[in-house]
Amino acid sequence: MIRKARPADPRGALALEGEAAAAVALREAGMTILESRFRLRCGEIDLIADDGGVVVFVEVKTRRGSRYGRPAESVTAVKRKRMARTASAYLKLRSWFERRARFDVVEVFVEHGGRRTVHHIRDAFRIWPTG
Repeated sequence: MIRKARPADPRGALALEGEAAAAVALREAGMTILESRFRLRCGEIDLIADDGGVVVFVEVKTRRGSRYGRPAESVTAVKRKRMARTASAYLKLRSWFERRARFDVVEVFVEHGGRRTVHHIRDAFRIWPTG
């Protein structure tokens, strides 16, 4: 019996499309992408970038519409806490104890024709004091 390959998860494909669009937008804004889809046991961060010496931890939220509200609204307190743990581990892993850091959210709207709109929210939330 020959099994057909299952189609890829459309949500996963949409997320990858959004992350790619977000990375392009961040590069165009002058940032350097350091990591993409960074994962540790404690959590994951979609993109990690350098913005003039500031380490930027980016959550990318991609939607096909705004029926369920703005994508950034889905970055819950639990998600923020998990990101903070992962960000702390990343900074420790790199021995970047003295580097400034911030959390951004990038909303990506994908329309039916494939047109993308990217909205970058700098310093979207804070977990620890910044310097």
